[in-house]
Amino acid sequence: MDSISQYRDMFVTELKAKTQYSEPKNLYEPVSYILDLGGKRLRPVLTLMTADIFGGKAKEAMDAALAVEMFHNFSLVHDDIMDDAPLRRGKTTVHEKWDVNTGILSGDAMLILAYQFFESYPAETYKKLTALFSKTAIEVCEGQQYDVDFETRDDVTIPEYIKMIEYKTSVLVAAAMEMGAIVAGASEPDCKSIYEFGRNLGIAFQLQDDFLDAFGDPKTFGKQVGGDILENKKTFLYLKSLEQGTKEDQESLLHLYSIQPEEGSTKVETVKTIFEESGAVEATQSAIEAYTQKAFEVLDGLQLPDSKKNLLRVFGENLMRRTV
Repeated sequence: MDSISQYRDMFVTELKAKTQYSEPKNLYEPVSYILDLGGKRLRPVLTLMTADIFGGKAKEAMDAALAVEMFHNFSLVHDDIMDDAPLRRGKTTVHEKWDVNTGILSGDAMLILAYQFFESYPAETYKKLTALFSKTAIEVCEGQQYDVDFETRDDVTIPEYIKMIEYKTSVLVAAAMEMGAIVAGASEPDCKSIYEFGRNLGIAFQLQDDFLDAFGDPKTFGKQVGGDILENKKTFLYLKSLEQGTKEDQESLLHLYSIQPEEGSTKVETVKTIFEESGAVEATQSAIEAYTQKAFEVLDGLQLPDSKKNLLRVFGENLMRRTV
């Protein structure tokens, strides 16, 4: 299999077949709802692709891919509650469509369902997969807490921010890839290298997501544009603006991130102007490029045919150019 769309189609077919839940309806309907909203399926596609790349079979990595996607969507349900977000992938969020209690409980169920998918693997593979998964899951929680903490801090540094997005986002991308390698029986060095590829690609992915949150098209982005600004999140754009902006821009930015006006569109537009004038937009785009290139450098060191490396390279390049 050599097409990303083929991996995605195969995964979606299996996802629908293996996530048919019934009673109690109010527990499982929100699970089906969030899974059916679609999305890029980035992480499970990488699991399947990596299994093939290392000489395994994508179908054998399917349950690991399902676990990754279930966990990812669980984290989205809970993140949306914490952020009080109205939209996810252009649709009403779970807690808005139902209520907060339903979102919490259905999210909890999704975390447990994610672990159940690993039960199909032989003992040694199961042990490796669940150890990696547990490590990743707690790091995602740590990243989320850093993100929350940063909202009330005025002294966040760029290295701290990079650590936060590494934990909150990129470790799951990295783990998704290593799981594919584990299922395929890849060597320990290759498993660790493909993890590093995914980790750097995941950082680039999140930087791009932050950029699109401010400058994306609301029709294609699927989330509330300017949401990070309204929530006073200290993104790379914000930190670079403080670092590179004029004193007047710095003072204006600090003030804007200390208030939450009832009507936020003016705040969003003013902050975006500062992002542009300070050079933060260009700096963010450069950082996205730099982390993508770091991923490609790791890729170059793998003992794989060029055709298989190229599949991952094209995937990374497409992520840099995405608008959703």
